[in-house]
Parts: sequence; structure tokens; C-alpha cells
Amino acid sequence: EEAVLAASARGATYLVLLQISSRAFTFIVNQILLRYLSPALLGISSQLELFIISVLYFSRESLRVALQRQGGRNDGSSQVEGGHNAMSTVDRRAQEVVNLAYIPIALGPFLAYLFSRIYVSKATPDVLAIPHIHQALMLYSLAAVLELFIEPCFAVANQQMLYGLRASAETVATLARCALTCSVAIWGSRTGESLGALPFAYGQLGYASGLIFVYYGTMWSGATGFSLIPRSLSADDHILTFFLRPALELALNLYAQSGLKHLLTQGDSILIALFTDLASQGVYALASNYGSLLARVLFSPIEESSRGLFGRLLSSQICPATTTTNSNESSPNSDATSSPKLAPPYSTTQHIPLSSLMSAYTFLTTLLRAYSLLTLLLTTVAPHLAPPLLSFVAGRAWRSTAAPNVLALYCYYLPLLAYNGILEAFVAAVASPAELRRQSLWMLAFSLSYVVAGWMLLGAWGLGAEGLVGANAVNMVVRIVWTGRWVQDWWDGQREKETAEKEKDVLRFRVLSRETLPKARTVSMGVGAWGVLHVLQRQSFDGSSRDLVLALGVAGTAGLGM
Repeated sequence: EEAVLAASARGATYLVLLQISSRAFTFIVNQILLRYLSPALLGISSQLELFIISVLYFSRESLRVALQRQGGRNDGSSQVEGGHNAMSTVDRRAQEVVNLAYIPIALGPFLAYLFSRIYVSKATPDVLAIPHIHQALMLYSLAAVLELFIEPCFAVANQQMLYGLRASAETVATLARCALTCSVAIWGSRTGESLGALPFAYGQLGYASGLIFVYYGTMWSGATGFSLIPRSLSADDHILTFFLRPALELALNLYAQSGLKHLLTQGDSILIALFTDLASQGVYALASNYGSLLARVLFSPIEESSRGLFGRLLSSQICPATTTTNSNESSPNSDATSSPKLAPPYSTTQHIPLSSLMSAYTFLTTLLRAYSLLTLLLTTVAPHLAPPLLSFVAGRAWRSTAAPNVLALYCYYLPLLAYNGILEAFVAAVASPAELRRQSLWMLAFSLSYVVAGWMLLGAWGLGAEGLVGANAVNMVVRIVWTGRWVQDWWDGQREKETAEKEKDVLRFRVLSRETLPKARTVSMGVGAWGVLHVLQRQSFDGSSRDLVLALGVAGTAGLGM
């Protein structure tokens, strides 16, 4: 467990650093592009980003989650028959994930075509009037298909915890996207050519090309015991001798849930596209991009690495060695040479070691405690920092829009994203297929409540971008309530098992407890900082650099005190 925790911590560090570097590059590019783009073009870029995210998500996400639950590296040297040659357990597992990773490659072109047809058929006249919109959509479709070709490499890198490779690949890809997007936008501005969304499309194409270049350039020669091309494994637990049955069945169970989760996650982009014009979409895109920086830089990498950690610690990976079903089954020596048989990662028939439970418990409670401290800063200090900070980074021209208010509201929304992300990562890692299907039904109910809240706040009450943040908050709250209750029940069940077996008792887990909440002194300091900033904002804040420095000083003092 210590090795897994250490590897997961390194992975989370790599991913956080990756997000910081990529967001820094993207931030610089955005500051340049804001001088060349209108709010309408920023709005159309957010629509195309939603398009490619949807294609990639529905092509690969459920399979990625399923593969994360197949277990990590195995240091054993046992041999397993595969095809005509003996293959080590490590290489066999690598080949299994490679084979499965070709399913998203097959799905990608179909989904890209389907979603592009839907996008064009539902596009409003002002969207279709954007110059080169059809060419941009075609380039985004091509970029999505190309990006899916990295899945075999990504699956192996993730299984073997090669987080450094992923960081290198995405850094190179981000640099390529930034360079191409800026170059094409500046060229169009200087030549007087109206390029529409083409700068973003070429940038996305450069991103996909960068990923392919690094992943295949590194792994093609390094794949010594397995192949990056699909290979027959000729085993009873494989469909068509290629695809590992437990992982594929789990991916199918996750697919419907992933679709609902995507609709909930990207629901803000869908709702604002339905109820507002392109200019308003651009304003919201600006505010939400800055507001979600923390979620992308910190929360998303932690959620991804935590999901892998929980899957390794709390999911059954290998059944006890059993004899094969051939004629040697009754041989007294057959158990000494028989290979371990992979079990479904969601198997509940095996006992989870107490050390694994305690490691997962400590990690989860420590992370929730850190999130509670961050929540205090985000809700007491950050809303006062948002307006002057936006004026500083995006220019005073944006002060007259709704962007400052939206960014301030985002600060209250971000803690909900953090809690929901880690709790859903736990559920995705340990829930059985039946429980995942039940969660999918609840997700459907959550999506309906989200649509109703969005329609009321945007359509009926006309609150615009601010109302959309409120609808997102409603969505997150109901999801947190459900997943929090599920996680608590799961730990209660494990606690009862440990008590029944007369082993050391697993501590009782609660999402909100003394172990996960800040102390009263820390809360009082946060409230004091809020009071000071509130008074200053009412008296003298006008969005100037002086206001920003003053607010940062108060925030820094409060942060150090906490």
C-alpha cells in the first residue's frame, strides 16, 4: 500500500504541475487573443470546445474508468499463455488494455460525424454566419479522431503509472496549441482576413498532433513485451479473444452513467447556448474560464489520481491461484505452476486488507480536511478579489459586463466542485456494476432537477450567467448529498465486517466531521477577513490595481493565519 500511495502522490504532483503549466500557457494565449477576438467569437469557441469534449468523452471516458479498476503494476514474473507465446502477467495486462483502447478509436469517427450533424442542424443563424464555421467544425472533428489514437499509449502509461510521460506529452501538445492559435489569430488580424473560429481549430489540431508525436515516439520502441497493435490473447475470459470481459462489461455499465455525468458537467455550456446569444456566451466563457482555473489545475488531477488510488487499494485484483480446467486439474503439482486468474475489479467476495482500508481512510479524510480549509478561503476572501483581478488580467473593458459578478459567484461554486469530484471518484472506484446502474438512475433525476433549475433561472427569471452558476450549484449539492451518503454507507459496511472478524475497528467515516472540518479558530479568522474586505469594497473598491494589491494583502494575511 505504501508503494501505491507514493506512486499516486507522485502522479498527482505530476498532474497538478502539468495543469499549472498548461493553464499558464493557455492564460497567456487568452490574454493575447482577447485583443483580437470579440465576445461572439469567444462564444463560438466555447461551443466548439463543448463539441470536441463531447466526442472524446463519449468515445473513451467509461473505458478509461474501467481500465483504472484493473489494477496497477504487478511485479510477479508468472507466465500466462497468450496466443502462441508465453507472456508475463505484466505484459499480458498491458496487452489487454491496449486491445480495449482500440474501441474508442473505432467509436470516434462515428461520434464526430454524428455530433457535427447535430451541431449544424441545431445552430442558430448567428452561429452559421460566423466565417469558416463549417471548416472549423471539420478541423475539430479531425482533431478529436486524431486524439483518440493515443488511447493505447495512454492506457498503458496510466496502468504502469508513467505520469512523467503523460506530463511531457500534454506539455508539448499545449505548447503546440498555444503557438498555432496565436499565430493564426495574429496573421488573420494583420492581413485583414476574417478567420472566425479557425485559430482555435488549428490550435486543437496541433494539440492532437503533439500528443501523438510524444506518446508514440516514446512508447513504440519501449513496448518490448507487448504490442501497441491489437493482439489475440486466446483466453476464456476474453470476448473474441481480444477484449477482457470484466473490463468491457464494467465499461458498458459505466457508459450510461458517463453520459449523464457529462450532461451534468457540461450542462452550463448547453444551457447558456440554448437561452442566450453569442455575446453573452462569450462573457460567460471568459468568467467561467478564469473561475474554473482552480478546478482544472488542482481538483481535476487530484480526482483522477484519487480514483486510481482507491481502485488499487479497495478493489479486488487477483483471485487466489487456482488450477486450470484441463486434464491436469487434479494433479497434486498443478497448483504450483498454475497462473493467477484475474478477477473482476468490483468483486465483493474477497476481503479487503485492513491496511488498505486504513490507507484509503486516511487519504480520504486528509483530503477532505484540506478541501474544507480551501473552502473557507474561497468563500470568505476570493469573492472580493474576483472583480479587481478580472479587471487586471482582462482589461477594464470587461468591467461593464456581467463577468465580474459571475467570477465572484464562481468562488462559492468551486468548493462544491471539489467535494463532488473526490466523492464521485471514490464511488467510481469501488461501486459494483449494480450500484453503478443505480447511481445512473439517480444521475437522471439529478439531470432533470438541473434542467428545471436552469430553465427557471435563465429562461423564466432571465438571470443570465449568474443564474447559470446558481443552477450549477443546485446540481452539485444534490450530487454531493447522494454520493456522500453512499460513501458513508460503504464505510459503515466495512466497519461492520471488521468488527465481525474481531480485527482492528475501521474508524467511522462521515463527510462532515471533526476530522474533515476546520477548527473554530480558523473559521473565525476567515470570517474576520471577509468582514475587512467587505468594508473596504463598500467604501473604496473601484477595480484599480491599488484595490487588487490591498485585497491580496488581506487575503495573504488571512491565508497564513488559517
